[in-house]
Formats: sequence, structure tokens, C-alpha cells
Amino acid sequence: MSAKTRPWLLLAPTLAFFFLFVFLPVGVALYQSFFSWDLLTPPRWVGIRNYTSLISTGALLSVLGRTLLFAILVVLGTTASGLGLALLLNREGRFFAFVRASIFSAYVVSWVAVSLLWLWILDPDRGLVAKLLSLIGITDVRLLSDPKSVVPTLAVVAVWKITGYAMVIFLAGLQTIPTSVLEAARLDGANAWSRFVHILWPMLKPTTSFVTTTSLILAFQAFDIIRIMTQGGPANASKLFVYAIYEAVFLNLRVGEASALTVVFFVVLLVLSLGQFHAWRAKA
Repeated sequence: MSAKTRPWLLLAPTLAFFFLFVFLPVGVALYQSFFSWDLLTPPRWVGIRNYTSLISTGALLSVLGRTLLFAILVVLGTTASGLGLALLLNREGRFFAFVRASIFSAYVVSWVAVSLLWLWILDPDRGLVAKLLSLIGITDVRLLSDPKSVVPTLAVVAVWKITGYAMVIFLAGLQTIPTSVLEAARLDGANAWSRFVHILWPMLKPTTSFVTTTSLILAFQAFDIIRIMTQGGPANASKLFVYAIYEAVFLNLRVGEASALTVVFFVVLLVLSLGQFHAWRAKA
């Protein structure tokens, strides 16, 4: 085995996985996006009509705008809360270990269970949020029924679930920073904020890049909480990319439109992930 072929052999299983489960399905979706097909009659060639229809009706821009808003809120919330908790809980002791495990446990629970839990919490009549707000005189709060608040509310649920994941990644990053560097800064008179701004934050940039990229991908893939908590409502105000694809193909039987949305979804997510990665590398 030559030195040139050995890396490719080692990468072969991963490349095969990506080809079978990423690139091949996207290729099939790209092919099907040029047809009009309802799963019942033979496919009919329509060219780029599915794409032009999505643009002319405004469906693509509205779905993309809602998904970007949701993703921005999730990425910012997850990164900030994960980093804050990591800084707060990066200590030894059983109590801190218990708190870390408790926070991380939300991440391992299924999206379905989390969605059902938050449906109860946000219930406008008997939910925990409604009870707490009623104590200060605020009544009839329907966060999931208001088009203006439904996306931020769903983002809060997503942040609550995946913050534990971000916290663990940041904890791993913090533990790679030499304590001697922090001790030297402390002896030089640097306070906690100066140590964070000039030492911890710059050294955590690779970790932050990884957390923001993975959080962005998770946010764009949101489906379960939409399906269970809002079904895309009210008035399509929470219809994000993946749910729009599901609705187009399984509820409306428009395979061509769903395939076009899938291709656009893949391209947008790829561009955003690469742009985010390169932006963090440029700052490093």
C-alpha cells in the first residue's frame, strides 16, 4: 500500500457514507425538482418551473426568512448560554458535576418529549408560564398562537434543549487552556473580565466556531418541535424549511416543489456553514 493511497482507504468508509446518505439523495432531489409529480400519476417535465414558482409566489423567501430568524436566535442563544454555563460550572466537586449532568440531560431527551413538555409549560390556560404571569397581572398569553411570537418561542425551546451540548463542548475547550496562562494574568493584575476578553475568548474561537456551526445545522433541521407544537401555524408563521418540505411532499403531494425546496435548503445551509467557518478562521 503506497503512501498516496493509504489516506483514501482510511477515508473510504466516511466518503461512502456521505455519498449514499448526503450527495446521492441531493442528486435525486435535484433531478426530481425538474418534474411535476404527485406520486399518483407519471412525472411530467417542467424544467425550472418549480423554482420560479417558489420565487414568484414568495413562498421561498418567506420560509427562508423565518428559518434564518429561527437559526440566528438559536445560534446566539445556544452559544451565549453554553459559554456562560461552562464558565460558571468549570469547577471540581460533586455538586458542579451534578448540575452539569442535569443540564446536559435535556440534550439526550428526544425532541418529541421536549416538545410535549413545553406544550404543557406554554399552555395558555393551565401551563406553568401562564400561572407565573398571572401572578403579576398578565393574562391570556398565547405565545404559540401569535404569529409575532411563535418563532422566538420555538427558538427558546430549541435553545433549552441543546444548551447542554454547547456547554459540554465549551467545557472541553476551557480545559485545554493552560492554567499557567491564567495564573500569570491574575498575578499581573488582570481581573476576570480582562482574562476572559484577552485570554479565554481568543483561545476558545475554534470551539466557538464548532458550536455555532453545529447549532446552525441543528436549527435548520428543526422539524419535530414544529410538527408537534404548531404544525407550521398560526397562518404558516412557523413553517420552517424542513417542515415546508414535509408539507409539500406528504400533505400536498407536490414532489417537484419539495425537491426544489430540498436543493435550495442544501445550498443555503452549505453556504452559511462554509461562510461561518471561514469567518471564524479569519478572526483566529
